[in-house]
Amino acid sequence: MTLRFSLAAVFMFYLLAAGEMILGNVTLSWHSLAQGLLEGPFSHQITARILWLFRLPRLLLAFLTGATLAAAGALLQTATRNPLADPFLFGLSAGASAGAVTVIIFMGNIAGIWTTTMGAAAGALCATTLLLALITRSAHSLPPQRIILTGLAVSFLFTSVTNFLIFQGDRNTAQSVLFWTLGSFSAASWSSLPVAALALLLICTYGARFRKELDALLAGEDTATSLGVNVRTLRLSTLLLCALSCAMTVALCGPVGFLGLVVPHLARFMTGNTLKHMFFPAAILGGLTAMLADLLSHSLFAAQEIPTGILISGAGACFFLLYLRKI
Repeated sequence: MTLRFSLAAVFMFYLLAAGEMILGNVTLSWHSLAQGLLEGPFSHQITARILWLFRLPRLLLAFLTGATLAAAGALLQTATRNPLADPFLFGLSAGASAGAVTVIIFMGNIAGIWTTTMGAAAGALCATTLLLALITRSAHSLPPQRIILTGLAVSFLFTSVTNFLIFQGDRNTAQSVLFWTLGSFSAASWSSLPVAALALLLICTYGARFRKELDALLAGEDTATSLGVNVRTLRLSTLLLCALSCAMTVALCGPVGFLGLVVPHLARFMTGNTLKHMFFPAAILGGLTAMLADLLSHSLFAAQEIPTGILISGAGACFFLLYLRKI
């Protein structure tokens, strides 16, 4: 990363963070913001409680989630040599949604605020397990087409399960799960941040370690093999690591799609095609994009909050239209 990019990213982070903390159902002044931050997290002052208990963990969760999803998208697009590869293309969000709906319908609020989280994590892991079981039946290398088509099949399967469960449930159940399935950071808390941070740490550590091997795939499987890269193992480990990291974020905030698809392309436009140069910029851009979408979600309309996933999906659709003009 260049010094100019780093300085611009730091400036944008603080700018968006200030917007996240000031704007919302209760709009704060700059004086109230400074006073609330100085009061600290244990103050009983209302402004301090709004900032430290709700808005600060929310903006941090948005950044960590966006960075994780964008980094996963960069890895998957390179590993499959498909510019449209996305973490949620492989059934992860569909599995998480199915798991969350299942526990809400059959177990109620058995674990309090963590009920949906545990169900989503279990569903995402089930989808990942099924995907890996299907694509590893062949003893040969994993062709990208097989991975993507299998992911689509898994996604359709778990989406059908989710729709059937919602259809069978009552209206209150459908309403309670609808907002979560659209993706939102409104349930952020300090206790959820270590999970999101661990997901980002895992995927960044993997990306830093295997960037060169994944870049070798851009030249073709035969070239990568001649350079000593085990293509099958590399693709399998990349898929597993991305699925695990994204499952941890989906369990916290629901399926926030399109970040892993769109942001890596923006990073390539700025830094080049190789993962060596665009991986960490993609992660930073993903975090900033998620913060911007979250800021818009709770500041566009004073009376209600728009789920973040709706805004990002709309932006993703516009990106598809622009991308189609190039091919």
